[in-house]
Amino acid sequence: MSNVTFKGTPVSLEGDTINVGQKAPVVELVGKDLSSFEVGGANGKFQVLIAVPSLDTGVCATETRKFNEKLAGKNGVSVNVISMDLPFAMGRFCATEGIENLRVGSDFRGAKFAKAYGLLLKDSPLAGLLARAVFVLDKDGVVVYKEIVSEITTEPNYEAIIAALSSSCGCGCH
Repeated sequence: MSNVTFKGTPVSLEGDTINVGQKAPVVELVGKDLSSFEVGGANGKFQVLIAVPSLDTGVCATETRKFNEKLAGKNGVSVNVISMDLPFAMGRFCATEGIENLRVGSDFRGAKFAKAYGLLLKDSPLAGLLARAVFVLDKDGVVVYKEIVSEITTEPNYEAIIAALSSSCGCGCH
């Protein structure tokens, strides 16, 4: 079990997180149109899995907008933002914010992603939501980069994520 903080107060994460070098589990999510899709595992593309507590917070919204911009048009890369938000709210957010370069997925049906990746917030006012984290997977579904953001209210290290993706896939991210 890992820990992060929320406004400086320790928060426990449920389960064991996956680490660099491990195969990422395949998990089914729900898209903004209520269709199901899978993330993780080998799918022939590099994957960026971005976990956020809720798109309805300032930090998560900013993070999603930045990834939408920074990773736009990267061939062979699937970018996914995952939260517990309902698909309808995700659709509204994407339409309002012009999010077109990444896919949003809801983990509201059983928190399968949160549990499989060890990111379910166990206590605090945010209990039941996802911790802020980013995983980069290679084409074989192996984790090549992992960041669990230690303070939930801060953004991830975009430069390190883009550098890891760039060095792994040569996709020209910058």
